[in-house]
Amino acid sequence: MASHAPVNQLIYDALLLLQHRGQDAAGIVTHQGHKFFMHKAKGMVRDVFRTRNMRALPGETGLGQVRYPTAGNAFSEEEAQPFYVNAPFGLVLVHNGNLTNAQALKAEMFTTDHRHINTESDSEVLLNVLAHELEKTTRGLPLQPADVFAAVRGVYHRVRGSYAVIALIAGHGLLAFRDPHGIRPLCIGRGADGTWMVASESVALEGTGHVFERDIAPGEAVFIDLQGQRHTQVCAPNPQLSPCIFEYVYLARPDSTLDGISVYQARLNLGETLAKRVISVVPPTEIDVVIPIPESSRPSATQLAHLLGIPYREGFVKNRYVGRTFIMPGQAVRKKSVRQKLNVIASEFKGRNVLLVDDSIVRGTTSREIVQMARDAGARKVYMASAAPPVRFPNVYGIDMPTPEELVAHGRSLEEVREIIGCDALIYQDVDAMKLAVSRARLAPDAQALQGFDASCFDGLYVTGDITAESIARMRQERPVVEEGDADGSRLALPNAEG
Repeated sequence: MASHAPVNQLIYDALLLLQHRGQDAAGIVTHQGHKFFMHKAKGMVRDVFRTRNMRALPGETGLGQVRYPTAGNAFSEEEAQPFYVNAPFGLVLVHNGNLTNAQALKAEMFTTDHRHINTESDSEVLLNVLAHELEKTTRGLPLQPADVFAAVRGVYHRVRGSYAVIALIAGHGLLAFRDPHGIRPLCIGRGADGTWMVASESVALEGTGHVFERDIAPGEAVFIDLQGQRHTQVCAPNPQLSPCIFEYVYLARPDSTLDGISVYQARLNLGETLAKRVISVVPPTEIDVVIPIPESSRPSATQLAHLLGIPYREGFVKNRYVGRTFIMPGQAVRKKSVRQKLNVIASEFKGRNVLLVDDSIVRGTTSREIVQMARDAGARKVYMASAAPPVRFPNVYGIDMPTPEELVAHGRSLEEVREIIGCDALIYQDVDAMKLAVSRARLAPDAQALQGFDASCFDGLYVTGDITAESIARMRQERPVVEEGDADGSRLALPNAEG
């Protein structure tokens, strides 16, 4: 963000509002005079930043990030963002997404551009591509907005995959740009005092007193100079808006609006279309109660229950304060159970036919344990409905999903998945119905034209057009290394971390 006052507290507050996007690590960098000040570490925002750390972050421009592991070593301090290079000018960068050609770029950086990449993070690769392109366009001359846009055009030419980027150029200003498909979200807003803020979700702007202006378009770069002047240019050829549909299904906060689509309304709509699927499988007279699996399935479950005329009840209570499981000497490594994170209200299950509603089913292990918890609490029959279609394919654009073999729906029929989960009936959303439900939640008809969605984890169609079985296998090898004894911190390993 760019302001006329210290920004450390505002960035901290914005990161708290975006904590759901990553709990693995957090970092903030600020700029004052000719110097960057940085603090980053593993952990949640509230644990990474103490008063002494905040005091050591002076300056009126800055940026921050919460890390959600997608490539490299999830437990390396060095791979927490932001990343920094000292030339040209001095650059720091944060990146949301996943580069699909990171390894090829890394080799190219070393052999052709003579730049060294010191971590396994694709964000460091992206930073060095940007630095190299900036160096090429300026050639020792003063930096102009046109030079910045020329450099971003060079980035678009070389980089593949998903990337929403915010960078600071020392002594010049703030740069933000979004990949040509707009897979990952990015928006811009303004404070009453003239402060500019760029963030992944609108909730970060609104929650810090900024007015949401608009989403940054796919292939667009925004440069805000030190005088607070905004310069914009679409730098990618033929950009097309195809945002990741999993943002609406699960990842984004319900109070956010992404690319003109209300996340909350999208989830209500998903519940509406799911209700029609439920009726075709289980007569509503055979369902006594609808129970959501907290948190992000609640809007869908509420709408489904309303349309079917069935009571909606809270049957699970989530423990929000489950942290790491520490391995003491002599103890075996203990896998965290869903029962540590969720507890049942037995009276809502006893003697009833219950319909459990989840936002999605990924590995199936959590669903199986939850179904068993419902049975243990006395449920007569347990039906399971997913507001999303079967997850059959890996996501390569920045949502850390298991390998295909770990996806419960990969290569299996509906009946086979139902048997594994152990429910009496399993109802999935339809892919086309999901896309229609989300697109109907568009509140801003004047927003950028929507070409469609990236729904690759459901339909296997990757919008960047460069994904093959070989590239998926290669990216599997680049997935985060989980150290023995560390809890699996990915959100999809949790029973619906708060969305």
